[in-house]
Amino acid sequence: MKRFRYKAKDAEGRLVAGEVEASNPEHAAKLVRKQGLVVISISVIPSISLNLLKLFTERITGSDVTNFTRQLATMINAGLPLTEALSILRTQSKSSVQKVVSQILGDVEEGQSLSSSLSKHPNVFSKTYVALIKSGELGGVMDEVLVKLADDLEKQQEFRGKVKSAMIYPIIIVVGMIVVALIMVIFVIPRLTSIYEQFGADLPLSTKILVGFSDIMIKFWPLVLVLVGAAFYGLKVYKATEAGGRKIDEIIFKIPLIGELQRQIVLAELTRTLSLMIGSGVSIMESLTISSQVARNQIVSEALTDVTKLVEKGFPLAFAFSKHVEAFPFILSQMIAVGEETGKMDEVLAKVSHVFEVESEQKLKAVTASIEPAILILLGIGVAFMVISIIMPIYNLTTQI
Repeated sequence: MKRFRYKAKDAEGRLVAGEVEASNPEHAAKLVRKQGLVVISISVIPSISLNLLKLFTERITGSDVTNFTRQLATMINAGLPLTEALSILRTQSKSSVQKVVSQILGDVEEGQSLSSSLSKHPNVFSKTYVALIKSGELGGVMDEVLVKLADDLEKQQEFRGKVKSAMIYPIIIVVGMIVVALIMVIFVIPRLTSIYEQFGADLPLSTKILVGFSDIMIKFWPLVLVLVGAAFYGLKVYKATEAGGRKIDEIIFKIPLIGELQRQIVLAELTRTLSLMIGSGVSIMESLTISSQVARNQIVSEALTDVTKLVEKGFPLAFAFSKHVEAFPFILSQMIAVGEETGKMDEVLAKVSHVFEVESEQKLKAVTASIEPAILILLGIGVAFMVISIIMPIYNLTTQI
């Protein structure tokens, strides 16, 4: 939503100046005319904001979208008009959401559909979200679609919350290890090195490696930071390419435990989304196309694209899925075949999604149970290496004396 400065005349011919918030100049002029004024000129007020902290704190999260959807579904089901529901949400939401809701409300008041106004905010509302709203508008079942969509988003939030909470402990341990290692390398090792040099101690290989690494970190730390940053940026750019994204996803899928967990999570989200879209009246072709565009894995995305082409040629959906064993397990094509035979594809996909969710939760427990001892072993090896590297020269000095 932009701010516009206007000049106008009132009923008595007096000049009036002020500001108004609108999505475009035409909308701003309409709002001014509603005040009984005759518009003379309207100009946009430039908005300059370089506050990165503000941009970060005001970003719209998945939880914000979930809350917005649930509240909108509740009000629409209660019989409130869409514009009134959006007006209430605008006043009740936090500032970042208020801006988006204000723009959506402005578009709807101008006569645009809700789906088209939502599509103007791709960073907030996904293609799946917009397609579901559009199907609700076409079918006249907006209230039902909003409830299903809110339920689905809440399930996604709950599952992602479980994954994040399970990974907190290993992440804290790893970060702690890195911090302790850096403190030792930057502050402790240089002091010990000066002692070794004073006494002319004969340093073992492990100590020479540790001292050399410490010297590099102290003398060339700007270069180290640049190299690390360049490595991360290069990896990001490589992953953004089609070949790079596929290669990285292939590597992730091949990692023991973690790869299978990632596959289960992707499949759970995919089948849940397909079930929701098909059950809401979105065609299978459109559902597959949208799913291939929003899939978080390149292998699954490419497989869905080929599945869409096969279905376009007239092949059964189950056959198309069975052609891609690298992305979809055999149970998925089996259950889709059942859905095609019974005509209850949305229900079958919902059940498959539940199976994948249960399996992913079990895999998640197995991963966390395996990561903890692995981290402790790695920590022990690192501590042992540093202790040996530090103690051995001191022991050699004492034996020489």
